[in-house]
Amino acid sequence: MQSSAAKKEELSIKKEETGLKRKLKARHLTMISLGGTIGTGLFLASGGAIHSAGPGGALLAYALIGVMVYFLMTGLAEMAAYMPVAGSFSTYAAKFVDPSLGFALGWNYWYNWAITIAAELAAVSLIMKFWLPDVPSIIWSSLCLVIMFLINYLSVKGFGEAEYWFSLIKVVTVIIFIVTGFLMIVGILGGKTIGFSNFTVGDAPFNGGFLAILGVFMAAGFSFQGTELLGVAAGESEDPEKNIPRAVKQIFWRILLFYILAIFVIGLLIPYTNESLASGEVTTSPFTLVFERAGIAFAASVMNAIILTAVLSAGNSGMYASTRMLWNLAVEGKAPKFLAKLNKNGVPVNALIITSLVGTVAFLASFFGEGVVYVWLLNASGMSGFIAWLGIAISHYRFRKAYVAQGKDLNKLPYKSGFYPFGPIFAFVVCGIVILGQNYAAFMGNGIDWNGVLVSYIGLPLFLAIWLGHKWVKKTKMIPLNECDLSTEKDHTR
Repeated sequence: MQSSAAKKEELSIKKEETGLKRKLKARHLTMISLGGTIGTGLFLASGGAIHSAGPGGALLAYALIGVMVYFLMTGLAEMAAYMPVAGSFSTYAAKFVDPSLGFALGWNYWYNWAITIAAELAAVSLIMKFWLPDVPSIIWSSLCLVIMFLINYLSVKGFGEAEYWFSLIKVVTVIIFIVTGFLMIVGILGGKTIGFSNFTVGDAPFNGGFLAILGVFMAAGFSFQGTELLGVAAGESEDPEKNIPRAVKQIFWRILLFYILAIFVIGLLIPYTNESLASGEVTTSPFTLVFERAGIAFAASVMNAIILTAVLSAGNSGMYASTRMLWNLAVEGKAPKFLAKLNKNGVPVNALIITSLVGTVAFLASFFGEGVVYVWLLNASGMSGFIAWLGIAISHYRFRKAYVAQGKDLNKLPYKSGFYPFGPIFAFVVCGIVILGQNYAAFMGNGIDWNGVLVSYIGLPLFLAIWLGHKWVKKTKMIPLNECDLSTEKDHTR
């Protein structure tokens, strides 16, 4: 039986939880999840992927990761539509798997996005040097931080609106790129029909064999990180039972359209042997190269401006996600209570300030000791996104098992993933391969590159230390299926 003190605490938590304002509309949710995937991974890194694995290899790697992400998102949507909370998979893991796993996933995800804010601040200064090389970097980074803070401080609706327009710019760019590319391929633009000739250049469509495709496979995973923001935003969504499934249904087709078609167009128009694809610079971004060939003036400047919006969007989303996760940890008693404070607009102000300060300190670390501390911080966060995805897969598998074990009717779920149990198992296996294969090259030389191993895998022991440390202190165990907490906000308000 639950003690009266525990019941009081739970009721106060539930009361506080309702302080978040459900102001995110369906269009906001769709753009938040979509905008999370479209960024520098597509605009810059896609060229390097084609250069190393050939157009066919890049398409295969991105398609496999895209399918895996779709399975993950349908599982997350099933849980989020049933139980829409800002803690998302941290809360789900704590309720359906093990409280310590939920604790570790929450802190892991907060750290991941807090450090991402620092990375975006550094990226803004590099982007601005394209136009104004003599202005100190700290000015642009500070301005960017202030903009992101204010967008998140004012209201969740303000965040949703800003993210909607940031994402819309990226979406329109990709659509224009794909249309322009196909007009060039068939010879309507540029006066020369290119067809499939570049798919047979050298070793194309596949170059470098299995290991090259595996390398792109890893990189593609990073490109898609951010789609899980949908789960975090569920806690502030209007009518989550309808809007979350709707957003998820659109994600797959848009991932397919934007990533697969864009890479297909680049592979057809630019031979993988072109060294410019490997540079990762704005001036040699595959998007810039294609727009220049189409005769679009100032293509590099246009793409630089679009990449700037992509970076602002990523930083903005990172600040939102990490703030909500930290707030939720405080509400659940896993972080200091003062972080659970909300302002009159339902924004977790203290969690926002702490997250911004951590991001700023991490960014300032890039100026000292040749950025060694910053590089280590960044490397420690590199694996965090995949660990979060693993948590989603495990939580969904256990959620459905518990739902059935407790005699509930599957037809009463607001949204039901059609790929269970294959979806979460497939996602778990793929994420496991990506995590373990982060730096497979470090094991393939004459001797093991221990420095490379440490740099690449540091995030894994850190996560395990938090999980097992909490488990040791709190003496938690895996929750039996018939004891998993499937109660929702509606149950508590009856």
